[in-house]
Amino acid sequence: MRRRIETVLHAPERHWVGNGFLVRPLFADAAFTASISPFLMLDWAAERRFPPSATPRGVGPHPHRGFETVTLVHAGEVAHRDSAGHADRIGPGDVQWMTAGAGLVHEEMLGASIDEAGGAVSMAQLWVNLPKASKATPPRYQAITSDRIPEIVSSGVTLRLVAGSLGELVGPAATHTELIVAEARIAAGAELVWPVPEGWTAMVAVLTGRISAEDRQVASETVALFARTGGEVVVTGVAAESRLLLLAGEPIAEPIAAMGPFVMNTHEDLIRAVEDFRLGRMGRL
Repeated sequence: MRRRIETVLHAPERHWVGNGFLVRPLFADAAFTASISPFLMLDWAAERRFPPSATPRGVGPHPHRGFETVTLVHAGEVAHRDSAGHADRIGPGDVQWMTAGAGLVHEEMLGASIDEAGGAVSMAQLWVNLPKASKATPPRYQAITSDRIPEIVSSGVTLRLVAGSLGELVGPAATHTELIVAEARIAAGAELVWPVPEGWTAMVAVLTGRISAEDRQVASETVALFARTGGEVVVTGVAAESRLLLLAGEPIAEPIAAMGPFVMNTHEDLIRAVEDFRLGRMGRL
């Protein structure tokens, strides 16, 4: 039985995050709501060419607590540094999975090669919620290079599994809840059949191109949110090639309290997070 599309999420216009990422929030008004749990937010930076710059570009030091950030690089590079002692740089095809947990301060800058010589930049950043029992977990950083991400190529569909399992395929990311994060490229006329466990949230974010599902077309920079009942998600490529982000997960049945860089369960938790950050309890860069 195929899952039906519950709704199509149409993103508002782009905005700058820092001075290095011009993003479109693809979850629109559904962001930080129970309808997309365990996911929270998805920013998409379509490909943009930057000239050389003597001023470093990106997002300077800022805190996070209570969730995870997942950055998937399509073009360019990101240099990461955090107060837990992690420092790394990732490039096209790589993924960084950062668990903020109890709290840290980090920065994400365009790599030195972009500042020095200019170049194209494109990436997506997904926020994944943590259940209450894991919100105080120590911060963790996973650098997942492209060569570690398993890939399936079949009948016009190429799928890369970052987290979770699909059949015998297992993604390299360690997660705190049951979920699937995968990237896919689909040719015109090709069909992608994706089995999702009953009761799970399931979404297909069309980053570029166009697909159809249930005779309904879903355009570029749009997200199809499927019903939690039913079996497979089935989509067909319409554009010559479409790039997709496949997201599925077991919903977290807990309140969501979000304020800026903190995602907790109550307003009191948020006030405590702000105070801990101001007092330096999340560390400093």
